[in-house]
Amino acid sequence: MSIRRSLLAATSVALVCLSLAACSSTSPTSPGTSAQPPTSTSTTEAAPSETSQPSALDLTGEWKQTNSHSTDSWQAAVISGDTIEVNWVSNNGDTKSLYWAGSFVPPNAPGDSYSWDSQNDHSKTDNALLASTDDTKTFTYSAGVLSWQASALGTTMTIKAQRVS
Repeated sequence: MSIRRSLLAATSVALVCLSLAACSSTSPTSPGTSAQPPTSTSTTEAAPSETSQPSALDLTGEWKQTNSHSTDSWQAAVISGDTIEVNWVSNNGDTKSLYWAGSFVPPNAPGDSYSWDSQNDHSKTDNALLASTDDTKTFTYSAGVLSWQASALGTTMTIKAQRVS
């Protein structure tokens, strides 16, 4: 009977998280961001302009869902090294449940958009009740937004996230 209660509790949490993320008509809120200092300065003695090679996108860091329409629940992703982890976050950040743990293939060419298929790390997700059971998940970056599909209880939505650090 305790297994049935655990499954019911996990299903309830997933339903609440997904319903809070998908069922609102208010406009999305933007995550708090701080102004970035300029990356270069100009001086009167600057060297002649040379053609510089644009660098590849850097997607490492923390990302927070911007379309959850809830002030106290959302999905959040962390990209570090060659991994990405996504959590269901609730209770205003006090509760986190693993949704995805997988591979990250960093971009190796300049551009303003990027997409990769992440391979699920089943050693982390197989025992997480709210984790995706998919073998792969496609993540896409474009115009400052990282996005992916999340499914729970037969409902699928596109998660859109912006970098918070």
